[in-house]
Amino acid sequence: MAGLDGDFSRGPVETVPGAIRILLAEDVALLRGALTGLLDLEPDLEVVAEIESGDAIVEAALRHRPDVAVLDVDLPGMDGVTAAAELHERLPECRVLILTGLGRPGDLRRALDAHANGFVLKDVPPEELAAAIRRVAAGEQVVDPQLALVALRQPESPLTPREAQVLRLAAEGADVDDIALALSLTVGTVRNYLASCITKLNARNRIDAVRIAGEFGWV
Repeated sequence: MAGLDGDFSRGPVETVPGAIRILLAEDVALLRGALTGLLDLEPDLEVVAEIESGDAIVEAALRHRPDVAVLDVDLPGMDGVTAAAELHERLPECRVLILTGLGRPGDLRRALDAHANGFVLKDVPPEELAAAIRRVAAGEQVVDPQLALVALRQPESPLTPREAQVLRLAAEGADVDDIALALSLTVGTVRNYLASCITKLNARNRIDAVRIAGEFGWV
């Protein structure tokens, strides 16, 4: 059953001594269940928490103390990359592996800037995902080689972190007043940030700026 915070109780779980404890964050229930089932087949891996919303990740991690947090890059509420940055600040011993379905090179840059320890595609074979989790838990950096190559050829984001944050909220459907409230900014400041985003991205309007930034993985 799902808790109010999106942290799914798994019921009584027989803890495997020495197993790598995993927090899994994925908003698609079917995929989350499939990944949990596959990982639990591995004798040295144990999913201790399943999360459907990015806003619940840090609280659940502080409660369950996982060794590795496996986070979808695109989550409702707080996205996986932002959650990775918060985890690094509040629970630095928890390593982070980001999963992506789109393979946008900008997401990889953001993930590395957020101190994520791994970045792989969702459609990797189960044995490769399990191996990536083990390597991340052992202190290695794991990055899909094709995504790394594309990212090296991709231009860096022209947006400041705050501009990207404002545009990300706009992409989620928040209006100017909502963004101002969420970020404790004035409405005028938010409008200035959005105008700057439009100018820097050579966009026609806010919607076009969201599209451009999204295609490059900058938000």
